[in-house]
Amino acid sequence: MKIGNIELGDFPLLLAPMEDVSDPPFRALCKKHGADLMYTEFISSEGLIRNADKSVQKLDIYDYERPIGIQIFGDKIESMREAAAIAEAAGPELVDINYGCPVKKVACKGAGAGILLDLPKMQKMTEEIVKQVSLPVTVKTRLGWDDSTIRIVEVAKRLQDVGIQALTIHGRTRKQMYKGVADWTKIAEVKNHPDIHIPIFGNGDIDSPEKALEYRRKYEVDGIMIGRAAIGYPWIFNEIKHFFETGEKLTPPSLSDRVEAAREHLVFSVEWKGEKQGIFEMRRHYTNYFRGIQNFKPYRTRLVTSESFEELLQLLEEISQEFSDTHILLPQ
Repeated sequence: MKIGNIELGDFPLLLAPMEDVSDPPFRALCKKHGADLMYTEFISSEGLIRNADKSVQKLDIYDYERPIGIQIFGDKIESMREAAAIAEAAGPELVDINYGCPVKKVACKGAGAGILLDLPKMQKMTEEIVKQVSLPVTVKTRLGWDDSTIRIVEVAKRLQDVGIQALTIHGRTRKQMYKGVADWTKIAEVKNHPDIHIPIFGNGDIDSPEKALEYRRKYEVDGIMIGRAAIGYPWIFNEIKHFFETGEKLTPPSLSDRVEAAREHLVFSVEWKGEKQGIFEMRRHYTNYFRGIQNFKPYRTRLVTSESFEELLQLLEEISQEFSDTHILLPQ
């Protein structure tokens, strides 16, 4: 399966762009454990054209991550066009447009999922971005704003007509946020529509190899995007691939595997963001790295309160000595 000239294999597994999560340290681990295509955190078009430090830093990509897409968002067509050019200059394999973010500060200003209330503007914005860049342009979106505004087949047709080369659909509306169950039947309607010819990726609720295989067969999408299930558990990509190939589940990561992944993540996070910010942003990951470990709460508290890089490295070493695989009660 290809997006433009980007070869992704028969059934690619994509890492979702997640704000304050999908940064280079996290992406490094997901790539190591089997992600086929990854995206940056979403980047504000206004921040890019104004050269804001936070937005510009998110353009950082590394050769080992390839293929990778840079995702942008915004509500102004001209700003998005300019931001797409800046993103292209950073050297990714593709440019992705965020038409799915549900958070209030984005969607209620007409960006992200907010643009699903104005399909002509969505189409025009996409057309201008496709014209601006020479790289493939893709889109990630939701089913609609709410149940009464689901026009996802029309959305897909409009976007395909102006030249996007792949579409990822999260099977929830903006109103749902991340609650309820993702509706993959509507994703399948797009995939199986006779007028749709671009690759369609499904997103939402994939948290196990069994579910990934079930949804692959049932909804016939071209690939799956994984988001929250990969946080603190990058092994999920190779676990799914192994299950596809053999019908058997890989042995879950051991305690030493978890400690080593957390250490790698922490070291890269501090190198990339500096000690203070790197330590702070790692805190959201520890719960997932060490999920299901018996009597772990005191260590978790220390992990999320320590402000010292050296202390955290020592604490991870202590965890590796204190616990063993027998303490892991539940697999991810």
